[in-house]
Amino acid sequence: MDEDSDSHLHTDRASHPDSDSLSSTAHPTTGHPPAGQAPYTRGIHNDMYRSRLWTMRQYAGFSDAGSTNARFRDLLENGQSGLSVAFDLPTQLGLDSDHLSAEGEVGKVGVPIDSIHDMRTLFDGIDLGSVSTSMTINAPATSLYALYVAYAEECGVDRRALRGTVQNDILKEYIARGLYVFPPEPSMRLTTDLMSWSKDNTPNWNTISISGYHMREAGCTAAQELAFTLSNGLQYTDSAIAAGLEIDDFAPRMSFFFGCHNDFFEEVAKFRAARALWHDLVTKKYNPSNPKSTKLRFHTQTAGVTLTAQQPLNNAVRVAYQAMAAVMGGTQSLHTNSFDEAIGLPTEESARLALRTQQILAHETRITESVDPLAGSYLVEELTQRLYDEARELIMLIDERGGALQCVISGFQQREIHDSAWNQLNSVESGKTEVVGVNLHQSAKNEISSAQTLDMGLAQEQILRLSKMKELRDGETVERKLSNIREAANSGQNLLDPMIDAYLNEATLGEVNSVLRDVFGTWISPSGV
Repeated sequence: MDEDSDSHLHTDRASHPDSDSLSSTAHPTTGHPPAGQAPYTRGIHNDMYRSRLWTMRQYAGFSDAGSTNARFRDLLENGQSGLSVAFDLPTQLGLDSDHLSAEGEVGKVGVPIDSIHDMRTLFDGIDLGSVSTSMTINAPATSLYALYVAYAEECGVDRRALRGTVQNDILKEYIARGLYVFPPEPSMRLTTDLMSWSKDNTPNWNTISISGYHMREAGCTAAQELAFTLSNGLQYTDSAIAAGLEIDDFAPRMSFFFGCHNDFFEEVAKFRAARALWHDLVTKKYNPSNPKSTKLRFHTQTAGVTLTAQQPLNNAVRVAYQAMAAVMGGTQSLHTNSFDEAIGLPTEESARLALRTQQILAHETRITESVDPLAGSYLVEELTQRLYDEARELIMLIDERGGALQCVISGFQQREIHDSAWNQLNSVESGKTEVVGVNLHQSAKNEISSAQTLDMGLAQEQILRLSKMKELRDGETVERKLSNIREAANSGQNLLDPMIDAYLNEATLGEVNSVLRDVFGTWISPSGV
């Protein structure tokens, strides 16, 4: 299913004799075209999981690159089909581990990456030419991507062989997550620089993963998640075209990222509506020649916000149902949360169980033998249409207000999410929304599970390694390479080549982004997010 996935599923088709006919003709009740045909309500590929499974990615990042490399190897050995990198907060903000503002946060929620030395350790023994890598990074997305390409070149890997995704979605940082660095306009320039450079250099790379997940985690509804995500997608498309790209140059490599929550049928319908709505919006506004430009490909993560510290083993059940909804909805890639994530970083045991949840779903439930198992359900069809209509109406409202970027600057989406989050919180606290273990079937017994413990000494070791590298490198060469980045930033030249050159010569992430801060400045959201 995933464009970069190489895991295949072979099934006994005779056990589901109606699957072939339903995959090749319009549905007899709804009239929806079959999977693989526009508007892709029923899926973007003819056979869906009957010919290829979704990519199984487990998000991982620990106190240092060596620890994270060990987790990556364990997951790959246990059948994971793609890597997904979690970065610590300083890295996500473009800061080196030795920066004053990074104190106390190094290695806390992901892996710290300061230089090409850390990239070497992170992917030691892993062939970048054969593995698909997803990097959840936004404000410094160009920087981390440049580091990845620089390390691949060191290893002799052809750029054109690199496969994976970089999130590179800055709008949702302003809307919901808060990890932005630069003002919106130069941030959009960094996004389109990456998209433009990748078109010619890394054609198999997904240059942006437009994320609804974080907005849903912040409290928006399913319809708002659809509307804000697809509206952001339209904004990125407009910006790329304004930067000189044609729609078919980049749209086939755009991907999306959604959360999957507890309302099973609503979530299935959400994914179906997303595909149809994206197809219709792109077709009407841009009229692309390549059909792939209108296909919405997406990664799904089960909902972290639904995980509870109370009775944490219940989370394994929640995750399983959410994962099934994502598969029923036709996802191309899936991350299943670990049951102990409301307490701390996943343990090796809980991470393996999360992966096994996907594998059991794929190989034991047999739901993959039907292309679109819920097609024709009165409930799912009605929900699909309702979500399509509600999301489209909100997208039109955003468009009337000047588009996603202008609405971000004015704080429109932020205020909408704040209101929805407040309503959801009140619903849980009043008991209207039932949460087992929290406001229903509570237990007096303390059932807190043991959690992953961090070795905080690793953070100090990271800082010492960084200090040693700075002492031993050629400082004059680094300054010259950083000056090239400054010149490119001021002149409007694409930033990827000078960044790659600087990283190959041991410039650090913090130094590169300090140059960009000097040129672009910083920004504070009007909502205070």
